[in-house]
Amino acid sequence: MKPQKCTQDSSVIISRVMLPEDANPAGIVHGGVIMKEIDNAAGVTAVRHTRKICVTASIDRLDFHKPAFIGNLITVKAGVNMTGKTSMEIGARVETEDLFTGVKTHLASAYLTFVALGDDKRPIPVPPLTPVTQEDFRRNREAIARRELRLSEKKKESECQKDTSAC
Repeated sequence: MKPQKCTQDSSVIISRVMLPEDANPAGIVHGGVIMKEIDNAAGVTAVRHTRKICVTASIDRLDFHKPAFIGNLITVKAGVNMTGKTSMEIGARVETEDLFTGVKTHLASAYLTFVALGDDKRPIPVPPLTPVTQEDFRRNREAIARRELRLSEKKKESECQKDTSAC
């Protein structure tokens, strides 16, 4: 049995200043640049939790609330919300900071599923997550609900592919 871990064991905070190559001609940062930063932080979190190679299986949600601009500091905070047998949901919160004014804004939130891989590049079991704080328990409950919805949608998609009249 693998040792249990808590969210704080693998959480990460990664920051990067947005440069002209990250943005469109109006100076607004591309969504794909933000997505890459989210995937990077979530990937580091997954590897810290498992100490194994991990790959992105899905991005469940990615909601942008505000834009980011050239010169802003983007900070991604990522942590494990829930673990399954071979996968884990990682939540990411992105904040942008105007370095001249100090104003911080909630830019985006995302939920990603990562799978741990063994030496043969096949899925392997991940260490169980032990919620500690009330926030950990809340995030875990919400992740379980998202997983149930995701599996239900996946089942319906599969049924639709087999029989279009079932859609």
